[in-house]
Amino acid sequence: MNDAIAALGIADCLTGLKVIDLSRNLPGPFATRLLADLGADVTKYEPKSGDPARALGNLFDALNHGKACHKMDFKHPDDIAKLKSDIATADVMIDSFRPNVLEGMGLSPQALRADNPKLVIVSITGYGTTPNWADKAGHDINFMAMSGVLDQLKTASGEQAMPNVQFADLAGGSDTAVIALLAAVVNAKLTGKGRHIITSMTHSLYNHLVMPKATGKFVKALTQVTPTPEQDFLGGVLPCYRLYQTQDGRYMAVGSLELKFWQGLCQALDVNEHAASHWQMGVLPTHPQSQAAAQAIAQKFASQPLSHWQHYFTQFDVCVTPILTLAEAACHELFANQDEYGNVKPWYEIDPFTNDCN
Repeated sequence: MNDAIAALGIADCLTGLKVIDLSRNLPGPFATRLLADLGADVTKYEPKSGDPARALGNLFDALNHGKACHKMDFKHPDDIAKLKSDIATADVMIDSFRPNVLEGMGLSPQALRADNPKLVIVSITGYGTTPNWADKAGHDINFMAMSGVLDQLKTASGEQAMPNVQFADLAGGSDTAVIALLAAVVNAKLTGKGRHIITSMTHSLYNHLVMPKATGKFVKALTQVTPTPEQDFLGGVLPCYRLYQTQDGRYMAVGSLELKFWQGLCQALDVNEHAASHWQMGVLPTHPQSQAAAQAIAQKFASQPLSHWQHYFTQFDVCVTPILTLAEAACHELFANQDEYGNVKPWYEIDPFTNDCN
């Protein structure tokens, strides 16, 4: 079970909710994993060849624990008939097929809801129903690229960065699907009528760009120039909100966005002469004072290795943290009682004195 869900005491909130999962790879299976973690009864149907995620080591188990998994022939009438019978008593069905695939299998949303009026169907798609795009193939990197999100991931020098986190699949696909699904389930229980929801990972990511859309306009109003991502308000131009390199080539993350945290940071680093060089004091990134402050902070962090700063800032609450590797995060006290997939580890695998990962 996911530790965050268990800690909130909501692990049984969806008990009794019957979910049929026809999705594959990452977005849909992660969405139904969240539902299973919340207590839903999830049955996964995959082709005879198996979900492609089975080929990726423990990924399949991480995405599909807590589900009943069955393989079937999606072209065989008997298997389709059994699946339709199961769907007829379900509350939710999730798929990640391209348009018309369900219809080709005799599982059109109209036919399924004719047998089960309360059924909520969620189809996770890459591009939604947009003409010329609805039936196009794609993966996370394509959806990120088309939404504008990938362009926001730039290095300090403006070079394009290649992310190793599947933002479209997880935030644009899974989270959006789960929110829409639960809202539709509540409505179905009130009205007796289900519905077919088509989510778009690309459109969802585009809607997630709340800050860049707002801050970009803010910076343009001040400078008359549309900022590039690395020159945006929270993209690295503010001395109080950026990454600083340490002596050993690692980085510290400074999120001292509010004036009180910035002043605390300046005090901690003994650069109080820059305490007033903050955007809330009217000192914008284009001002020499702001640039001087950024240089002074950079020189301070560059004078010691990350281990020094990691220990030093435990005594200051000014929104400054080290950038941890995945391995370091896994062994940090924040995640000491979780495995690599976010599930609670058995008590005998936790060393309460060292927080070592066994």
